[in-house]
Amino acid sequence: MKQRQFLEVLDRDEAEARWRAVIDASERGRETVPLEAALGRVLAADVRAEVDVPGFDRSNMDGFAVRAADTFGVSEEEPGRLLLNAESIPTGVAPQLEVKPGTATPIATGGMLPRGADAVVPVEHTDLDGEEAVFVRQPRVPGAAVSFAGTDMGCGETVLFAGTRLTSRETGVLAAIGCARVEVVRRPRVAVISTGDEIVQPGEAMRPGLVYDSNGRILADAVRELGGEPLFLGAYRDDESALRRALDAALAEADLVLLSGGTSKGEGDLNARVVADLEPGVVVHGVALKPGKPICLAAQGRQPVVILPGFPTSAIFTFHEFVAPVLRRMAGRAEDAREGVSARLAQRVQSERGRLEYLLVSLVRRSDGTLSAYPMGKGSGSVTAFSRADGFCRLARNVEIVDSDAEVDVTLMGREVPVADLVVVGSHCSGLDRLASCLAAEGFTVKLLAVGSHGGLEAARRGECDAAPIHLLDPESGVYNQPFLGTGLRLLPGYRRMQGVVTRADDPRPVAELLEDPSLRMVNRNRGSGTRVLIDGLLGERRPPGYAHEPRSHYAVAAAVAQKRADWGVTIESVARAAGLHFRPLRDEHYDFAVPAERRERPAVRALERLLRADSPVAAALANEGFRLASASEDD
Repeated sequence: MKQRQFLEVLDRDEAEARWRAVIDASERGRETVPLEAALGRVLAADVRAEVDVPGFDRSNMDGFAVRAADTFGVSEEEPGRLLLNAESIPTGVAPQLEVKPGTATPIATGGMLPRGADAVVPVEHTDLDGEEAVFVRQPRVPGAAVSFAGTDMGCGETVLFAGTRLTSRETGVLAAIGCARVEVVRRPRVAVISTGDEIVQPGEAMRPGLVYDSNGRILADAVRELGGEPLFLGAYRDDESALRRALDAALAEADLVLLSGGTSKGEGDLNARVVADLEPGVVVHGVALKPGKPICLAAQGRQPVVILPGFPTSAIFTFHEFVAPVLRRMAGRAEDAREGVSARLAQRVQSERGRLEYLLVSLVRRSDGTLSAYPMGKGSGSVTAFSRADGFCRLARNVEIVDSDAEVDVTLMGREVPVADLVVVGSHCSGLDRLASCLAAEGFTVKLLAVGSHGGLEAARRGECDAAPIHLLDPESGVYNQPFLGTGLRLLPGYRRMQGVVTRADDPRPVAELLEDPSLRMVNRNRGSGTRVLIDGLLGERRPPGYAHEPRSHYAVAAAVAQKRADWGVTIESVARAAGLHFRPLRDEHYDFAVPAERRERPAVRALERLLRADSPVAAALANEGFRLASASEDD
């Protein structure tokens, strides 16, 4: 395939400046909407009250409307006696009689204060004297238990200012002043177009080589979150005439146009070619950042047009870096001021010199209160990396290596560092997912980070997690996990699971024959995982084709074999069964949890320990998936 290179790869800030100089990012005008449709909208003009709120002097409690002077000097021991007026004031009724000196009128909460009264005595501080009088046992000052007209909002007072994003609090204010319609900033219309021969929509039939269109959904909903009105125009194959028609329709309907895919200038990527024919067309094509280098920033007149990379993480990252600020301005929203924190990098990271890299990280709090940042490490094609990250740090263009424990500045995705009830760092397992689901159903928040057994042990020793799932066999003693704990860690017995060699169902050969066949390709596991230790013990000095392929999960191993990218691998029985693979048992291993001693009594850790008992509600579900709780095994 021929490849046309990027004409000019720009620095991130220079790229943004060039694009902003040619587009119109101003508000999209105004419109008036009914109050019931105003939630989430941005006010286009100040709102002034046209009535007093409250509109009359109002009682704040059930009791008696009185003249405060008539209560001076009264007490529990020497109550004052006031004559009752011949009316009682409920809500919504205007009083007819004046409260004259020495009298009182019964009044309900919210009732209109009668002329002459300037205070309310709560009913619990009174006693009736037949039907003619009331004894008052507490003195009152003028204004006691009364809201005077206009004290909340006065007629002519500005109650909300232009630029305010309306939440339920603000819509309540508008309702209180009788505002049935409100002037708001018009939502910018954003056309979203997915492209690529490999794209199918969720719900359509899947076959090898195709991917579901996640970008269309992500971008449309991100637009809606930022106050825009998304117009998803569908997914288009790599057909130049169809793409031109789609782009023309988008430009006619929308204020801003987003395409995803087709930015790398490959022969089959047509989006940049189509957009280049606009005027002024492509302003920036290629930015020195990772992920997102191929982003294309363009315009038709002053109308913004953006081609985002096709990989999900690259697409959503570049959207938030370049498009979101423009969309916020169009929608009348203030710039999003992101908070930052300092953290220590939990793992060594290699970066690419010459590009500003955005490293997605998940944050955990250590026992000493400081933060550790775990790189997500799933690549720009990952759909989950952005959704699960707590923030990101910027690695400068001249940086190639950042060592573990280096201090980094992390920009948060939200307003604060999320704090989970249970942080689990270590080896991943589908049984662990089942346990986490049960804990979530009990109201606990759980954060899972898959870094392998050895990585989990290091995290536990540093006080970064509540539990580290491990399955490490000591070759000298033949004992699982316990020999690796060291000082300060306690072992929480988990469950037993069977590891084994898998092939496709049409290859039933025994393990020994598989290892001796040089034509077979294996799929390995990541270094530091317990499964990798098992594999290296199985292979000895052998290094079959595929040994360097090191995915980080059992699911990835099963997928590689099922899709014929590898002929054999090692995974757990439950995953092999779900993938329809032929399974050969190797070892019934112990999947346990290393817990820092100072965290053993935390409520979420105690809840995990309870779930790992043989009589727990999750025991049967785990057994159905091929896992046996350690407590049940010991009973056997």
